[in-house]
Amino acid sequence: MNTLLILFAGLLPVFILLFYIWEKDTRPEPLAQLIKAVLYGILITIPIVFVEHIVQNILFGAGSPHTLLGTTLEAFFVAAIPEESFKLLALWLILRRNPYFDEHFDGIVYAVCIGLGFAGIENILYLFNNLDSWQSVAISRALMAVPGHYAFAVIMGYYYSKHHFIDHSPRTAAYTLLIPVLAHGIYDALALSGTVNPYVGGICVLILIYFCIKMQKYAYKKILAQIDRDKNIC
Repeated sequence: MNTLLILFAGLLPVFILLFYIWEKDTRPEPLAQLIKAVLYGILITIPIVFVEHIVQNILFGAGSPHTLLGTTLEAFFVAAIPEESFKLLALWLILRRNPYFDEHFDGIVYAVCIGLGFAGIENILYLFNNLDSWQSVAISRALMAVPGHYAFAVIMGYYYSKHHFIDHSPRTAAYTLLIPVLAHGIYDALALSGTVNPYVGGICVLILIYFCIKMQKYAYKKILAQIDRDKNIC
């Protein structure tokens, strides 16, 4: 087993997406702040694992769900809601008194750093838990799971900045958590369907690929929207 190679495979997509979002920022945030945001994303894995374990036991006991309803509940209540809630808490903590949070695009940058910090740890854990097939797991997660966390973060950061700078309505505040949770929950529900029925799972994989493409396009539009807003201010 080549531990360094597994770590490299798990973290490479994270670094690529971090560089991509950093390169999009015309007025880059201080490196120390970005590292802090990534560390927040890493640290929230601890309470997330604890909460997810409790919710998993409440819903399914020591076992796993065996129905599509069960996997959907797992997708939303065990994964999407706890993970996106803690990401939002981390984003609030790092931006509430941050003097560098002065542009619309900044919300996306910090949210992506947090989301990819979490995704990096999650990715490494998945690879080491699947040592017999870590290469295929690394490829599939590099193409789907890590970009998924990236897209959830872009959406969260977009609405966080929109609420902070433009629209202070409760509706926009709710969207900051609600839309990432919906996107994350739908993603996981489609991904988990194959554990119940391989035929349904095959169909859901195709739907999942389509959903991921649409989600990335949606996230990209949000990036362009915030960049345009900042240009107009300048």
